Amino acid sequence: MISKKKYIIVFLITAGIFAVAFIVSNYINDKRYEVIKTTADKISIDILSLETQFELFQESSCASLANPVLSDEINALADRLSYAENQRGINDDDVITLKKYYSLLEIKDYLVMKKVDKRCDVNPISILYFYTNDEGCEDCAKQGYVLTKLRSDHPLLRIYSFDYDLDLNAIKTLITINKIPKDSLPALVIEGKTYTKFQSVEDIRKIIPALAATSSATSTQATTTPRK
Repeated sequence: MISKKKYIIVFLITAGIFAVAFIVSNYINDKRYEVIKTTADKISIDILSLETQFELFQESSCASLANPVLSDEINALADRLSYAENQRGINDDDVITLKKYYSLLEIKDYLVMKKVDKRCDVNPISILYFYTNDEGCEDCAKQGYVLTKLRSDHPLLRIYSFDYDLDLNAIKTLITINKIPKDSLPALVIEGKTYTKFQSVEDIRKIIPALAATSSATSTQATTTPRK
């Protein structure tokens, strides 16, 4: 009888532990879902806002069009998308949908800036970056770090990143136009010319002399500006 009572007590304690763990797990998952849902809603609002700005910018003056505000907002949107990817995974259906919207906004910004260049002669510096999440492309991650470094050093540099494997016709069209085979990734398109495989910071600065000039100017300013 005593042994039976012990078994019952142990069973009840074990069941209670499992119940508490289940409740806590559900609570954490619910909170995590709320955070992700809030992020997704914020991204949706950002997308609508950016699409509206694209339309407004079509009618704006050259001074307004040359302003990098759109790229700044798209970069902020990319950060939120990265958060969603980390929380739900790159293969999550909602994340993929958001990624498609983001990619389309990048293409819109790229096309708007090409029109700006023709109308206002602002000569924007742009890089199209094609990558894959496949494990076989170790250089893709390295290339991403290089571009992040360049974007940090040159705020006016516009970098558009595209997942080669994303099922989006607009991206497939870019791939076809620039003739980018998957086995050549990572790939960069700069001023209409495609550069395959990994490109270092120095390589890209050689390809885009304007970046090297900017770096020299920044360096000179840093050495000639007195400390306060």
